[in-house]
Amino acid sequence: MLSVGDDAPDFELPDQRGETVSLSDFSGDRVVLYFYPRADTPGCTTEACGFRDSIERFEERDIHVLGVSDDPVSDLKSFAEEYDLPFELLSDESGEVAAAYDSYGEKNMFGNTFDGVFRNTYVVGPNGTIERAYEGVSPEGHAEAILDDIDA
Repeated sequence: MLSVGDDAPDFELPDQRGETVSLSDFSGDRVVLYFYPRADTPGCTTEACGFRDSIERFEERDIHVLGVSDDPVSDLKSFAEEYDLPFELLSDESGEVAAAYDSYGEKNMFGNTFDGVFRNTYVVGPNGTIERAYEGVSPEGHAEAILDDIDA
């Protein structure tokens, strides 16, 4: 995991509409950058819908939400449309951006070993440094927990 105070690596990735988004697009603002394993799976849907349901509270604090997975753009488009997600979902098919954020690597599931995205989240401050880091988060209530931390 990157640590509080580290510079957040900049990136350019396509969103669910195929438009390029970079972290530097949000320079001067806070960004919640959440990494999730797979679109339209139970845990990832719970987490995404938590951010959706809390989006007004994030917007009131001038905080942008970006979700990152290694899904292709077409899957992210379907996921965003199905669950009416009002924020950008970014496609990191190579896993390079997730790896730069220590959020990609070897996983084991049902006896299979594969590379994939870890469920980690960062709050990036207006100056481009990591303000908060959450490792291996639980999808349920995660968005609210971030807001509670920010408001504390």
